[in-house]
Amino acid sequence: MPRRALFAPLALAALLLAQPAPAQVPPTAAQTAAYQGLHAAAARGDVAAVQRLAAARADLNARDPQGRTPLHVAAFARQREVIRALARAGAQLDLLENDRYDAVTIAAVADDEETLRLLLSLGASAKQVTSRYDGTALIAAAHLGHDGAVRQLIAAGAPLDHVNNLHWTALIESIVLGDGGPRHQATLAALLQAGASHALADRQGNTPLQLARQRGYAEMVRMLMAAGAQ
Repeated sequence: MPRRALFAPLALAALLLAQPAPAQVPPTAAQTAAYQGLHAAAARGDVAAVQRLAAARADLNARDPQGRTPLHVAAFARQREVIRALARAGAQLDLLENDRYDAVTIAAVADDEETLRLLLSLGASAKQVTSRYDGTALIAAAHLGHDGAVRQLIAAGAPLDHVNNLHWTALIESIVLGDGGPRHQATLAALLQAGASHALADRQGNTPLQLARQRGYAEMVRMLMAAGAQ
């Protein structure tokens, strides 16, 4: 087979191998059923139980076998009033579970803008390095095209040009792991408007503009060129 004919499938295979695998693991039904104390109260949204247990000096940052605190459980379950109660009682908002996700990244990946807004308003950080990819909540949200979450994280001071261990920024991930559609376009627009670098390249030296051209994302190419990308 000619060398050129081999290039495309080999390049595609390399990209697939580099793509982040799903890493966030919410509690299973069996795990939730086995929870006790604050974890159980967080999962079922029982604010009164959270307040009672907190007053009795229960460990607000206790861990389940996967390293999830009650706050992580509440974030996965979208139990916002529990999140508020835990924060008021003094729970730490920025702890990482075993897969190195914090509550902010959990909400961003879930496209749960309301929970994300609450966490940030309570003082949770948008700046942490999270996940096995040494990324950020912003990179995770950009990867998925969660443009609303991206805008919230940018406003909260998320590092725009953090490079993860795949050598990708949020802007690069909005292209290489996106579908080129409206939400990834909106994500790219938000990042460009905020001043994210369009000059940082991937590990192979490809710029965001080159990556968008390679994928045939014409609107992203137009946006990058309008921003002065080369």
